[in-house]
Amino acid sequence: MDLVGLIVWLVIGGVVGWLASMVMRTDAQQGILLNIVVGIVGAFIGGLLFGGSINSAITVMTFVSSLVGAIILLAIVNLVRRGSVR
Repeated sequence: MDLVGLIVWLVIGGVVGWLASMVMRTDAQQGILLNIVVGIVGAFIGGLLFGGSINSAITVMTFVSSLVGAIILLAIVNLVRRGSVR
């Protein structure tokens, strides 16, 4: 992976993680670093579930699948932490 690819991962991961935290209402609990981690892991989950990857191309479909993956990740974390999805 080159430097540009890493920067794209961090930026897209941050945006996806932030949007997912807004949807799941956990934004006040997370900082930018956790948003990036959630976005990157969410992109991995979305890629597994729906196919496609941000690595190959950044399209609306890969962005949405990454967002859905990040929301699923946050729902699982909320379920484990609190016993409810919210």
